[in-house]
Amino acid sequence: MGYPEDALAGDEQLLLHRHPHWKMLFWPAVTFVLITALAGFALGLVQNKVESDNPKLIALIAIAVVWVGVVAWRVVPPFIRWRATHFIVTDRRVLIRHGVLTHTGIDIPMGRISSVQFRHGLFDRMLGTGTLIIGSASEDPLEFDDIPKVQKVHSLLYHQVFDAMQIDRNDDGRPDNPGRRRGYDDGGPGGPRNSWGS
Repeated sequence: MGYPEDALAGDEQLLLHRHPHWKMLFWPAVTFVLITALAGFALGLVQNKVESDNPKLIALIAIAVVWVGVVAWRVVPPFIRWRATHFIVTDRRVLIRHGVLTHTGIDIPMGRISSVQFRHGLFDRMLGTGTLIIGSASEDPLEFDDIPKVQKVHSLLYHQVFDAMQIDRNDDGRPDNPGRRRGYDDGGPGGPRNSWGS
């Protein structure tokens, strides 16, 4: 099993696994395209204008070093941060994991969640993303930005919180319908789990 399955308990069911929305990678992608185009133009210019072998070699190496430096500085780190950020929903809790060198995690049991909200403006609605807000009775609400299909994630999480409340209210510790578990796919609640961005 891979992540996040190996981080779950034996009988814990994974319902949703997401990375942030792809808009987080928009500017790094633009930077990559531009620096690659500029490097290609510079290479062609050197090939046509510089005749001596040594100056040409030095110029080509300089162009390659600049290209690698810009990509390593402006493109690779955002992509790694994107891949290292996980939003996970199981039948028991919500897990947030992020960070590369310093790994940070937040676990929110379903029974502790008192409210689930979402917020997205016009631009976010066009992209199909938004901010998910999870509140509990004893702590300030936690906001998670750039959640894809945030309305469907909100609906899934609301139903899971409702099921957790039913479990707490049931005398024998079981939900009214123990066989009922909600998943999520592109079709909405009820399908198998779906991995976002993987």
